[in-house]
Amino acid sequence: MKNEETSQKSEAEWKQQLSPEQYYVLREKGTERPFSGKLLMNKEKGVYKCAGCGAVLFTSDSKFDSHCGWPSFDREIAEGKIREHKDTSHGMIRTEITCAKCGGHLGHVFDDGPTETGLRYCVNSLSLEFTKAP
Repeated sequence: MKNEETSQKSEAEWKQQLSPEQYYVLREKGTERPFSGKLLMNKEKGVYKCAGCGAVLFTSDSKFDSHCGWPSFDREIAEGKIREHKDTSHGMIRTEITCAKCGGHLGHVFDDGPTETGLRYCVNSLSLEFTKAP
């Protein structure tokens, strides 16, 4: 089911709003090259927002270095901010994660995280914007 914001924007509007790289990841379910993302090594305190709609998705407190090549988090900022979908592409069964507000592709979630949640939200930097804490 599409949400309100996704259904109100045309693909032309998304292409105008997003960079070609962001469009590829957020709207076409692409993946940035590992270890290439601008937020991979970010250690500042703040929040991570969806680059498509600005919804706050993660905090810096939930970010950890998973050595997988993409920013990783152990929990979403609040329940319902992220949707999960079965992904059978590339000959694997994975769980895709999307922004609950705009439907933008973020990455995947895995059950091999090192914290008490046991989760690793593996997210493309191109799907995110960072706002530093005041």
